[in-house]
Amino acid sequence: MAETSSRSASIGLVIGCVIFGLGSLIVAHVDVGGWAMAFWRLAISGVIFTVLAKLTGQHLPRSRRAIIYGLLSGAFLGLDLALWHESIYAVGPGISTLLNSLQIFFLAAIGFLYFAERQSILQLISLCLAMLGVAMIGSPEFAHNTDAVWGFVTGILSGAMLAASMTFIRKTHDTEPTPIFVLMQLVSIGGVLAMIVPMFIFDMGHILPNTWSEIGWILIYGAVMQCLAWGLIAYSIPKMSLALTGLLLLSEPVAALIIDYSWLDKPINTLQWSGALLTMFAIYLGSLKPKPRALRRYRFFARFYKRRYK
Repeated sequence: MAETSSRSASIGLVIGCVIFGLGSLIVAHVDVGGWAMAFWRLAISGVIFTVLAKLTGQHLPRSRRAIIYGLLSGAFLGLDLALWHESIYAVGPGISTLLNSLQIFFLAAIGFLYFAERQSILQLISLCLAMLGVAMIGSPEFAHNTDAVWGFVTGILSGAMLAASMTFIRKTHDTEPTPIFVLMQLVSIGGVLAMIVPMFIFDMGHILPNTWSEIGWILIYGAVMQCLAWGLIAYSIPKMSLALTGLLLLSEPVAALIIDYSWLDKPINTLQWSGALLTMFAIYLGSLKPKPRALRRYRFFARFYKRRYK
């Protein structure tokens, strides 16, 4: 039963990541600004999660601090989405999604600075490998793309914002355990509120979709990519080992890179493919949680005291 559950969770996680990566195609083809796209995505998902919370009888947490943390998580998620959209416009879905995946290193930094989590040598090595991989991806891009600097800056910053959003989700649960539909409702509301002002500043004239087709794609983007894909990912992660989770989560940037190269005719040379593979390997290493020091010490010395019993 456990093996079947893990297998189904693995399939669900890969499907969720691929669907999430496909969302970048919608962003690239709909004539709506990046900040406005983040607003509409979170607004649509907010309506859906509000209805689901009502139907399932889930209620807001009693703690005002938990509500504030949930809203702050949404505000940072809105910034993450908006910056990711800007990066997509500048360097394409593949590279932007890969840069966004660097959030694992920002999470490690937050854990070290605010939660006193010890970092392993493996995680430090993975950070160096990721920096080398990003340099390999960026050097050819800078040579022919005048928007490359903006794309890389917004892509990396989007990863930082996603890490902050995840941190406030953790603080929400630490303050008061919150049902999933209510939590995502708070996240959506916080993101919508955070996007209103920058949307009118940066995307004036590109806030509303122009055709019924664009309206349909935006509805799909909010309902499928935010609700279904996130739901599959959130459902699957607790059912698998951390190592397998970190490996399968890489299916999102892989899918985005393949889509970018094959469907959108993005020129990606051998050096960039090598850098992408190195960066994904570094992200995987960075996702591995180090074993407690006492447990490692026990396993090391235990090998010298093995005895055979009849």
